[in-house]
Amino acid sequence: MSRADCTKHWTEKIYKQTEYLLQPNPIDHTGARIEEFLYEKLDMKAPSRVTNAELLGQYMEDAAKEFGPATPYGSTLMQVGDCERRLGAVEREFIHTSAISFLTPLRNFLEGDWRTISRERRLLENLRLDLDACKARVKKAKAVEAKAACDAAVGPDFQETRPRNYVLSASASALWTEEVEKAEQDLRLAQTEFDRQAEVTRLLLEGISSTHVNHLRCLHEFVEAQAAYYKQGHLHMLELQKELGRLPNAFALNSSHSAATPGASEAIDSPVETETLKIEEVQAPATGTRKAKVLYDYDAADSSELSLLADELITVYTVPGMDSDWLIGEKGNQKGKVPVTYLELLS
Repeated sequence: MSRADCTKHWTEKIYKQTEYLLQPNPIDHTGARIEEFLYEKLDMKAPSRVTNAELLGQYMEDAAKEFGPATPYGSTLMQVGDCERRLGAVEREFIHTSAISFLTPLRNFLEGDWRTISRERRLLENLRLDLDACKARVKKAKAVEAKAACDAAVGPDFQETRPRNYVLSASASALWTEEVEKAEQDLRLAQTEFDRQAEVTRLLLEGISSTHVNHLRCLHEFVEAQAAYYKQGHLHMLELQKELGRLPNAFALNSSHSAATPGASEAIDSPVETETLKIEEVQAPATGTRKAKVLYDYDAADSSELSLLADELITVYTVPGMDSDWLIGEKGNQKGKVPVTYLELLS
């Protein structure tokens, strides 16, 4: 029984925490959880609800239309918003799959099998109390019967005891003998009912092993669904990084505008921020260089950049005053600027 109690305890905790994972804010301003509860009680399918990522993507796309999709900020908002919508769709599919393959079996156990086990255990406990009462009744009846039989066996003492008392003792002995027989019959009946209920309860508890096997299969399906969810999300983000890499560099545009304004001549002194960056004049620092793995191909836009091939290893470093979105990359005798989003820093 302790194994069954342990199964119920941890199944309940895992079920609730999985619900929190799939729906971090179970009760929002729209009353989402109340609505789902009503649909569940009415045995109706709840309508598909927009995820937070999908809603964020919609807001970004609407903002891009207001700011102008041709502007750097607007076009970036459009790209990111589309990616967020796709991430939201993937999340919604993951939630739906997990609810069917993992949450539903756990809930069926808690609301079905476990309730049956609890009901049969309570019935077994009541029958045990009845059996204990019958045993106590038999014990008491036998003790009184033995005392009455002892009194009847002594025989009457006509000098000290009235004959009438002897007759009463013999009659009482017969009555208690009848009471013992009735109590033993009730005890046999109570024992039979208890044994039958104990067998039913035992079979239900043995089914816990089958429950574990079923939950193990459901757990594997949940892991597969979660792995697919994160994999698709990762692919969408890599695709977004590629798209953003092809968009105009708004930071570079801002730098060129500020360089053209009066009083900004001091900023042009840095060899890194000038439009005609002389890569051959940039020297690697004594410390601070790192290895990086290229995530996907990159074609250099001008002579100051370095073309990249996916999966190759390069050495990267930064120099003072350089845009944080770029690094200086070296491979062999080649050197040039490389975008950080195309790299995975290794050390």
